[in-house]
Amino acid sequence: MKLKIIILALAVFAALGFTLIVKKRSNSHNQMIAILQGINRKNTNIENPFNAEPKIAYLDSFIKATPAAEDRELLSTKGALLLEAGKEQEAVKQYEKVMNQMDFMTTDEVLDNAGIAYMRLGERSNCMLNHTGSSCIFPIKDDGVHIIKTGSTKAIETYKTLLKINPNDLESRWLINIAYMTLGQYPQNVPADLLIPGLNETNVTDVKPFKDIAKSLGLNTNGRAGGVIVDDFNNDGYLDIVTSAWDLSDPMHYFENNRNGTFSDVTERANLTGITGGLNIQQTDYNNDGNIDIFVLRGAWLDKGFGDQPSSLLRNNGDGTFTDVTNESGLMFFHPTQAATWADFNNDGWLDVFIGTESHNYDINSRPSDCMLYINNHDGTFTNVAKAAHADISAFVKGVTSADYNNDGWMDVFISTMDGKKHLLKNKGKKGSSVDFEDVTERAGIAGNTERTFTTWFYDYNNDGWQDIIVCDYKFEHALSYYAAAEALGKPIPDAGNVFLYRNDHNGKFTNVTKEAGLDKVVYSMGANFGDIDNDGYLDMYFGTGNPDFRSLVPNKFFRNIGGKKFEDITTASRMGNLQKGHGIAFADLRNVGKQDIFAEMGGAYIGDSYTSSLYLNPNNNNNNWISLKLEGVKANKAAIGSHIKLTFTDNGVQRSVYKDVNSGGSFGASPLKQEIGIGKATVIDEIEIKWAGSNVIQRFKNVLPNQFLQITEGDNKYKINKLAKLTFIDKQDPLCMPMAAKLK
Repeated sequence: MKLKIIILALAVFAALGFTLIVKKRSNSHNQMIAILQGINRKNTNIENPFNAEPKIAYLDSFIKATPAAEDRELLSTKGALLLEAGKEQEAVKQYEKVMNQMDFMTTDEVLDNAGIAYMRLGERSNCMLNHTGSSCIFPIKDDGVHIIKTGSTKAIETYKTLLKINPNDLESRWLINIAYMTLGQYPQNVPADLLIPGLNETNVTDVKPFKDIAKSLGLNTNGRAGGVIVDDFNNDGYLDIVTSAWDLSDPMHYFENNRNGTFSDVTERANLTGITGGLNIQQTDYNNDGNIDIFVLRGAWLDKGFGDQPSSLLRNNGDGTFTDVTNESGLMFFHPTQAATWADFNNDGWLDVFIGTESHNYDINSRPSDCMLYINNHDGTFTNVAKAAHADISAFVKGVTSADYNNDGWMDVFISTMDGKKHLLKNKGKKGSSVDFEDVTERAGIAGNTERTFTTWFYDYNNDGWQDIIVCDYKFEHALSYYAAAEALGKPIPDAGNVFLYRNDHNGKFTNVTKEAGLDKVVYSMGANFGDIDNDGYLDMYFGTGNPDFRSLVPNKFFRNIGGKKFEDITTASRMGNLQKGHGIAFADLRNVGKQDIFAEMGGAYIGDSYTSSLYLNPNNNNNNWISLKLEGVKANKAAIGSHIKLTFTDNGVQRSVYKDVNSGGSFGASPLKQEIGIGKATVIDEIEIKWAGSNVIQRFKNVLPNQFLQITEGDNKYKINKLAKLTFIDKQDPLCMPMAAKLK
């Protein structure tokens, strides 16, 4: 197996035009940097669908060589490419030049492109260059209203013309309403026949607004689609933040928590410079040394061979630095992926990894690929056993997640794909080191309902002790602005971009409860995660939305869990409806105050669709109690991933239980492995029960006081209380906080 990987790597290196010099293992880190640089040079190609610059250069050279060939179509094409490249002002000039030459027969497409170019120019001038905590937050108001009004004003003129031509153009109708919002003129100035009413209304009154303070903390990196991990990478008890972005020219960022309400970008010091790309990143502890490692997933969405990129396993050295150990660990492969799940699939106390790849079966230029299951060899290396384990599924995989859905003590896998199929793989629980799965999708009752699926995870939304499944539909025929407008106007949209909720029936089967749970709404999730923002013990969900189309200017969505029975849309009330593309999401108590804030990695596929990350501060909607549990396995894997937690307590006179598995949450974005669990008004936790992953040994702690940070080691009947300082994050953009911010300088 290792020989095949080395041969494949050599072939790829040769194709990239550089020679591999085999050196000692210690140089594997530099080898990965060289590989990434080589692939990045190769991918700077006119055929790469997400790389506009070579196409612009080609058009310019073609027009220069043959001036007579310059026509409206070429100019319009160049305008679209300039927009993709982030050159909005130049794109606008191109379209204005075209429109000045245009006759009535060629208006629709050019006007459509010009309208979104004006919109993006307004966003660049205001939401990015003059960013505030309210920038691009739907519905737009207060300091989110544009100061520089040219872009939106021109967009409104353009969309008015388009809507005269086609009054049923729902995309333009949505966007003109958004443009009026950016000028502070919605709804009063929107023409009656173009108005989409009610976009600024909410029926939720008990949710206080969150506020984006990423800029004040220096966390607002401007990037494209990417992942995020919030966790404690240096074992000081305080949560750090690592981000990535998908293109191989995009750097990672490691923000270290300074334990005083600030963060420092220590990417270079951490030896992460040159480790680029990564549409998704996850944490793990693959070698059981107690240091959180990083797994970087690359190449997703890219066909024609451009997605044949390696993932990276970055070993945490325990001294503040990371080393790429992909090759020596046996995880070197060249397949497009953004989906993986770390779990102990054979119950041997070591973390394995299941990886879903994007097999472009329609593209003769892309190599076919199968899902991979790498079993941990306990020596820093892995072996792919997917075929023997009946897990080598070939599909365009967009999400994988793992849990013990049938409570038999073995970790199972769920897979979402863009091929029209979902896969539930039941772990057959073979003794010894081998693993075997059975596809039980049909039998479990979850095969139907959707054509394409994306974001997915297991969690226990109703606290019955059994893991349920969330999976998000992702089929579309229009820009997402079309579906947003149709929903707001009450037009029928059958199963478009829904969040599907499958309730575990405790018998190996699931029931689709989407409608009764209030989730039959348009979302179109690309990244999402879950947490408990009000500490009531029921898990809430935040979805990053979008697709590559610039016109897909729709809000991220936030749903609050109401007693494990239904979900309530709190997007507008919470002020969390960012209109920019949302990807990696993490819920985390970054301030050590028992309230989960939310970090969102924002930005689209093109450099022109990049955007700043957000950190939404939880305003504390109530005074519910909580407990924070950091578990350390002994027979179980050190990070305790897959262990089951059950809290039993009395809340408002009623005894109830809350269930939580140790994991990082959703399938795109990683929350801390330290579990933050709400318990409502309970003043004591009657019992903490832990069923440790792998060994399935049960350990209990009685009469535990809430609002503490506990560290529990497997087999030790005494827990440790971690004393962590409460942190204050200063919003330097708030005029009331300016004096304090000045003192901190």
